[in-house]
Amino acid sequence: MRVIGIESSCDETAVAVYDRTRGLLSHRLFSQVAMHQAYGGVVPELASRDHVRRLLPLVRAALADAGSDQASIDGVAYTAGPGLIGALLVGAGFARSLAYAWNKPALGIHHLEGHLLAPLLEPNAPAFPFLALLVSGGHTQLVDVSSLGRYRILGETLDDAAGEAFDKTAKMLGLPYPGGAALARLAEGGRSGRFVFPRPMLDRPGLEFSFSGLKTAALVALRGRVVDDQTRADVARGFQEAVVDTLAEKSRRGLRATGHRRLVVAGGVGANRKLRERLGLVASESGAELYFPRTEFCTDNGAMIALAGCLRLSAHSAVDRDRQCLAFNARANWPLEDSG
Repeated sequence: MRVIGIESSCDETAVAVYDRTRGLLSHRLFSQVAMHQAYGGVVPELASRDHVRRLLPLVRAALADAGSDQASIDGVAYTAGPGLIGALLVGAGFARSLAYAWNKPALGIHHLEGHLLAPLLEPNAPAFPFLALLVSGGHTQLVDVSSLGRYRILGETLDDAAGEAFDKTAKMLGLPYPGGAALARLAEGGRSGRFVFPRPMLDRPGLEFSFSGLKTAALVALRGRVVDDQTRADVARGFQEAVVDTLAEKSRRGLRATGHRRLVVAGGVGANRKLRERLGLVASESGAELYFPRTEFCTDNGAMIALAGCLRLSAHSAVDRDRQCLAFNARANWPLEDSG
């Protein structure tokens, strides 16, 4: 089974080829960050138009890197949601058309399922079942992963996700888009303890998250001050410590509630070094193993979509290859639990 995966849910255009036996054969990615920086965030119309320009060259490059052609590809996987609907439609339309021309099955993949499965790209891959901390874009969730397609959300954010709070706080500090990674770098020079922000929802039981108030606390800390470079670094450090403490404690509770001995961290915020260090301690103290993808596969990428498509198509050998059509689905909003 060899699958080509296409990702276009937001501001990265990505293509990869994954082989069930040989693993990841190639992955190509074009980031639109430079284009969107002038606007301080993603402009959906510009993102969609750029996906149109980038997809075909990336597909050709990924196939060449993998030493693959039409005959050796068994299926086409693409991100069907959630995400920016225009960007999703570009990828879905392209993928379905490619599958129709090649007479191959096409499969829409849930974007968050791709992130959940991304650690399986690594040599030391986790086995099912496991607890996943998913911190990607507008999502912060603790997910009980029983097997492929069987996902139960144990807790999620009630307002801003961790990634959104990082980006919005970074903007307050005058950092360029995308701000999460820039805030983490700034926090390295901050002094611990100068700004102590609340740890949202740790004063009550449960596994839900809330980061809107934490973002507001950072805004209040900056208001009325002469904000020099050291103060900005101190605020960044205090903010990051609050987010990391919150995510770590909720993960500890999730391991205790499920009894799982494997903890997976996935999504863009999962690349944060302090979070990885803290979750390593949580896993060790809980008698669990910690798994995460390499940094380049924490953010959006085609490899995770190709992998998910390969696993899905391998698990469902009854896919009817003769009933190809140009109809496709793309969903801006798609609950993870409905992806099975």
